[in-house]
Amino acid sequence: MSGDHGGLDWPGLLRAGLHGLGLRPAEFWALTPLELMLMLGREARADALFTRDRLENLLRRYPDVAPEERAEHDGNG
Repeated sequence: MSGDHGGLDWPGLLRAGLHGLGLRPAEFWALTPLELMLMLGREARADALFTRDRLENLLRRYPDVAPEERAEHDGNG
């Protein structure tokens, strides 16, 4: 399988979770990438951690705005 998977090897992680750890699909998808890495005995990369700064950056880039407010901001309302 090729293509960009958001920086994660999803096919490899699925194999490791379902076959290696014996997780059911629902259990696998309920985990965060950090939880899965810990279960696999791997250290999480520092740049992969979701920090307060990363949250603030996302909030600035994608503010929570109701659809009707978004239309007003876009000049479509």
